[in-house]
Amino acid sequence: MTALTVLQVLLLVLLVMCGVLAVWLKDLLGSVIALAAGSLLLALQFYLLQAPDVAIAEAGIGAALTTALFVLAIRKTRRKEEE
Repeated sequence: MTALTVLQVLLLVLLVMCGVLAVWLKDLLGSVIALAAGSLLLALQFYLLQAPDVAIAEAGIGAALTTALFVLAIRKTRRKEEE
């Protein structure tokens, strides 16, 4: 196994861990951060697979824009305990 293959397998394992963590966490903001981390890992995986245009799109839209929209949506909601 080459170093690149080991890195790609490690990235995929971390990506699955981010997805599981996003589902497992009770805090919405923590889940959004886990999804953003997974999106950045996916962008890195695309870059390693020699698809830099897809990696840039994933980093820009998946990690930045989607995370910002989720955080704004969370800020606009209220917790049930506050009512």
